[in-house]
Amino acid sequence: MVKLPQSYYTNTNTIFLAEDLLGKVLYTQKDGLVTAGRIVETEAYFGIMDKASHAFNGKRTSRTEPMYKEGGVAYVYLCYGIHHLLNIVTSGADDPQCVLIRGIEPLVGIDVMALRRPVRPEKPSFSNGPGSTAKALGIDASFNGVLLTGDSIWIEDQGIKYSSAQIGKAARIGIAYAQEQAVLPLRFFVKDSRYARNG
Repeated sequence: MVKLPQSYYTNTNTIFLAEDLLGKVLYTQKDGLVTAGRIVETEAYFGIMDKASHAFNGKRTSRTEPMYKEGGVAYVYLCYGIHHLLNIVTSGADDPQCVLIRGIEPLVGIDVMALRRPVRPEKPSFSNGPGSTAKALGIDASFNGVLLTGDSIWIEDQGIKYSSAQIGKAARIGIAYAQEQAVLPLRFFVKDSRYARNG
């Protein structure tokens, strides 16, 4: 059980990281309660050249500021005023790339997750989708800008690897505004996981 070091996140190849994070285990500790899930779906956002990114064309606001930090921090934002979404900031400082965590298989503290998500844990909707994932793990605005090497949120490599045949690649979801970049195959998912959106 090895917590990923900050050097892992400073890799400038965010597309590689989005795929490599599949199988890693994402932990949170909130109010003394630990929960965790295996990452089974991600999306890559490659920074200022990415029309789907909040940092497209170098946009820099108080909201996007965590994206401009050195890789290894959480970027959490509110989507549609309802759902908090977790992004893993990657690459170096002032290179605002990130990986959106879209789905996890619940592993640790499932009873705690169930209090946050009034859905039966075996149902895909329990932690399928970025909003459900964040809710199950207790992720809210308080995690925004937090280092991924501390004790409130971290990712471990527990030796789970998927072959290329087990991993699906598809277009990202809900980014039609990104025009020709909307169809890029930058969403990665574990094909046989009920907690990942296939295709």
